[in-house]
Amino acid sequence: MTPVQAPTAPRRWLAPIATVFCTVLVISNIAAIKPVALPGLPFVLMDGGNVLFPISYIFGDILVEVYGYAQARRIIWLGFVLNLFAAATFVLVASLPAAPGWELQAAFTAILRQTPRVVLGSMAAFWCGSFLNAWIMAKMKVWMQGRHLWMRTIGSTIVGEGVDSLLFTAIAFGGVWPLGLVARVSFWNFVLKTGYEVVATPLTYFLIGRLKQAEQSDPYDVQTNFSPFRWRSQ
Repeated sequence: MTPVQAPTAPRRWLAPIATVFCTVLVISNIAAIKPVALPGLPFVLMDGGNVLFPISYIFGDILVEVYGYAQARRIIWLGFVLNLFAAATFVLVASLPAAPGWELQAAFTAILRQTPRVVLGSMAAFWCGSFLNAWIMAKMKVWMQGRHLWMRTIGSTIVGEGVDSLLFTAIAFGGVWPLGLVARVSFWNFVLKTGYEVVATPLTYFLIGRLKQAEQSDPYDVQTNFSPFRWRSQ
């Protein structure tokens, strides 16, 4: 292993990856309002955000592996701020009087007025889970000298998604959904999101390999300050 930090030059694929990452987060917060059952498996319950949200952890792994923890930290904060901005917008729009003749105000408000609580749960869960995932991913890369990528992606996801699933359902739906439903959704959220990561491992390997080659970047965070509140490149 050669301890190398990520180059400081602009990266061609960093902006598209950050865009997808943040878009997935905002869409997932809205979709998460609805609890869903998998077709043919009525005992498997999850929130609708899980249709897309696991992708954020895949891209989180890519950010750390290809661009380093410091870049991942910036993108995590960007997603955090955009979630807050979306929630504030939904509250404002739902609070404004409806135009005469528009009869969907009650339905619109019933869905989007829940969004701030969902976003609060999502932000707390996402912040804790994503930074844990990034920290573990970066540390394991140094410890393992860049080997065993599958072990790093899955191991970091187990911890990150475990914390994320527990915090999100407890904050967003505790006292709103029955306790049994909250517990079942939290459990299946964790199982399905972690399983998603396992199944997507070949794709993750492919994307990371191509991006490392395209960006000429394979950083090891040997001197990085891992505080989530630091904005500098190290």
